[in-house]
Amino acid sequence: MDQKTTVTLLELAAKSLLNNEPAAIHALDEIPRDLFVPLFNAAFLGGHKTMLTAMVRVWPFHCLRIGSLNTRESYYDILEAMIDGLQMLPAQNSSSWGPRLRILDLRRDPDCKTICSEIGTAFPFCFKSCLYSQHSILKIEEAQHSVMCLGIGNSRSEPQSAQEPMELLVDISLNSTLRTEQFLSFLCSKIQQNFGSLHVCCKNLQIDRMSGHKSILQFLDLGCIDHPEMDQANLSEVLTLLARVIHLYSLNLYNIPFKNYKRRNFISFLLCLGRLDNLQELSLSFFCLTNQLHKLLRVVPRQLDTLYLPYCSLSNRDVTVLSQSSQATHLRLLSLSNNHFFSEVYEPFQTLLEKVSTLQHLEINNCMITDSTLSAILPTLSHCTHLHFLSFAFNPITMPVLKSLLQHLTSLMKLKYVIYPAPLHCYVEGNFHDSLDRQKLAEVQAQFQAMLHGAQRDNMKWSICSK
Repeated sequence: MDQKTTVTLLELAAKSLLNNEPAAIHALDEIPRDLFVPLFNAAFLGGHKTMLTAMVRVWPFHCLRIGSLNTRESYYDILEAMIDGLQMLPAQNSSSWGPRLRILDLRRDPDCKTICSEIGTAFPFCFKSCLYSQHSILKIEEAQHSVMCLGIGNSRSEPQSAQEPMELLVDISLNSTLRTEQFLSFLCSKIQQNFGSLHVCCKNLQIDRMSGHKSILQFLDLGCIDHPEMDQANLSEVLTLLARVIHLYSLNLYNIPFKNYKRRNFISFLLCLGRLDNLQELSLSFFCLTNQLHKLLRVVPRQLDTLYLPYCSLSNRDVTVLSQSSQATHLRLLSLSNNHFFSEVYEPFQTLLEKVSTLQHLEINNCMITDSTLSAILPTLSHCTHLHFLSFAFNPITMPVLKSLLQHLTSLMKLKYVIYPAPLHCYVEGNFHDSLDRQKLAEVQAQFQAMLHGAQRDNMKWSICSK
């Protein structure tokens, strides 16, 4: 019997068990370990909340992750059911398979399997566990491992703690919706009930209007965060968060108003950025940086590879500074959308394209790029051999220039996705701000599809973006 057939039989067995959920829950102490993962997958996909709670309670592996699984049920309902199954005290009358669950990962991740391989899982036992917090399973295990290696103490003579430390990995979005508030209240209650035994690790934290969510932040270990997103906060609130983070990989800020570049908050913000040695992605939207980008680039790490600066009121001087910066040589993703620096001259941007030889993703939407500008930068753009994605929608470009662009870019074999603007002739009376003629748009798309086929670039997708 081959492996594929075996997996199919296990899945059939799992679905059969779920036809009688009470009996399946009662049988959890007796079923083979190999059946737990397919049974969990079937229960999750089917939204069997009671079954999920029971399975978490007697899970016979070190870790459990939802990975890429999706359910028809409410996402928060499923999460609450699984968290409710967490058992800090040793389970009574549970399966004898062991070891017991220590890490519950509720983050959606298509690259994650339900459990880790058991090869060498004694220490550390989960490759997705929290890395930074002193309260994490990994840090606790490291300390215990060091003690054992040094021969300090006698583990056999010391009683085992009644409560095994556990770790809950979850992404949190503070968006003020009623269901989110209910879930956060449930989570806070769970943390309080198991204070000192349950470590909640939130790596991805989204905050909408920080002023309304300060209470929940008191319950979170902010040292775990490596991907924070903040929308509609003032700069002092941003500083409060940044002062408590340690290892940021990315930082996303939206609608952060401040009054003066010379005041203490902005200077403190730059100092905080300068401490983020691991920062690789920086996104600032609606964050006015006119003639101030040099201050930002002076403090962010050289290895920064993602820079999103839409709606930042960038000037030509800012683009010039960026082209001369050390970060420009490492950038893979760059967005300068909704900045009208092209209204002056195009040479600084052309110099930037020459500098960013590693660029894979470029967005220059709504930058008021005209035919003459696009024609001028086209030779340089056609030498960006690593480019994979290009978007320059909502710019006033005519059809002849778009055709010329397509002919030049077909030689970029790595370029697979292009988002282009509706050409000017598709607007009523040729006015860029008028409504669009859908019939003309369809004709444009058909022409480009034929040109791509003729150039043997059917693997390159050109998509029109219209208002």
